[in-house]
Amino acid sequence: MQIPLELKFSKDHEWAERAADHIRIGITDYAQDALGDVVFVDLPTVGTSVSAGATIGEVESTKSVSEIYAPVAGTVIEVNAALSSSPELVNEDPYGAGWICVIQLDDEGTYDVLLDAAAYGDLTNQ
Repeated sequence: MQIPLELKFSKDHEWAERAADHIRIGITDYAQDALGDVVFVDLPTVGTSVSAGATIGEVESTKSVSEIYAPVAGTVIEVNAALSSSPELVNEDPYGAGWICVIQLDDEGTYDVLLDAAAYGDLTNQ
């Protein structure tokens, strides 16, 4: 499983990539592997205000449906529209083309408490 060193992670298996006050998020390689083949992604709505840990969407696979949680508090400012027609991108490139959305960070503390790659590796026994 890939665990990029430059990312932060939630205990719910979302990753967060920071660029200034914007946080791009997605589900981890570990999560997409556990889900199996992703067939549908329910994306959040642009403009939605979210709290850290709040449900912002769902990922449906051939095995199950799993909720997507916001790893940080803020406002959804962009979604990955490509997932509407190509949900398999979550499996093929979870840290790249398979990203879920971008959140404008409202609460710095919610980003600071996310796990680093080593701690996420310990969580997933990787």
